[in-house]
Amino acid sequence: DGRRAHTTKLAVTAMSATAAETATFPVDLIKTRLQLHGESLVSSRRTSAVRVVAEILRNDGVLGLYKGLSPAIIRHMFYTPIRIVNYEFLRNFLVPADHTLSLSSKAIIGGISGVIAQVVASPADLVKVRMQADSRIASQGLQPRYCGPFDAFNKIIQTEGVRGLWKGVLPNVQRAFLVNMGELACYDHAKRFVINNNIANDNIYAHTLSSIMSGLSATTLSCPADVIKTRMMNQAADKQGNCKYRNSYDCLVKTVRVEGLKALWKGFFPTWARLGPWQFVFWVSYEKFRQIAGLSSF
Repeated sequence: DGRRAHTTKLAVTAMSATAAETATFPVDLIKTRLQLHGESLVSSRRTSAVRVVAEILRNDGVLGLYKGLSPAIIRHMFYTPIRIVNYEFLRNFLVPADHTLSLSSKAIIGGISGVIAQVVASPADLVKVRMQADSRIASQGLQPRYCGPFDAFNKIIQTEGVRGLWKGVLPNVQRAFLVNMGELACYDHAKRFVINNNIANDNIYAHTLSSIMSGLSATTLSCPADVIKTRMMNQAADKQGNCKYRNSYDCLVKTVRVEGLKALWKGFFPTWARLGPWQFVFWVSYEKFRQIAGLSSF
């Protein structure tokens, strides 16, 4: 019975993550484009989210906003179920049912769960970033590097080896730690605060309030690591085998030196505009699916 409940949790988490990812994917694409802007001297003129959207619609139409969706969903089939189910398992394992963990303990558990999930899902994340960047290459009249997620997996393995699939895994793991520290701990803690202080019952209102709070804290904590992660993953070795950034620290230093400290929060509002609705769609649907499946509230 415990195994069946575990399988059900994994299934409903994957369903909620797919719904949230599909609903908010265009904002993630815009965020990625904004973070990559400024890397080349050609793109030195200022850009904005509106300009990026106009460029995508002009070159690729509405479907261009969903370029790279399939690897994003593949990633969430692994990433989200592992981190959510792990967090709940660790939380319940560490404390008896009538006690609660402190916010700092929840933050550490959330971070660890995110790290485990991200290591597993990193190859799909790499392909997603490369395909999103590809749509920008195509819009400049150049030949895109990949014609689909499986083509991208094959080409990366052929040119960069199997280890190439885990390129950028360190900044990715750092970001995952920070995002899940903010998201899982904040949602869990905020929900219990809302319910215990009689602001709302364990219903859609409580889930909405908690998801807004978790989205904001996750964005603030993770944005610098997200910028570094995106730039590290997007870089491919040149013909001589050289890369623009040696490691995530080198990327951090060069980004701040060339573009200033504010560059680390590039794409903050698109990130928040995506994480906020993502959190809302995910947590509200997840809590509802759990209820339908006969599971207790998260």
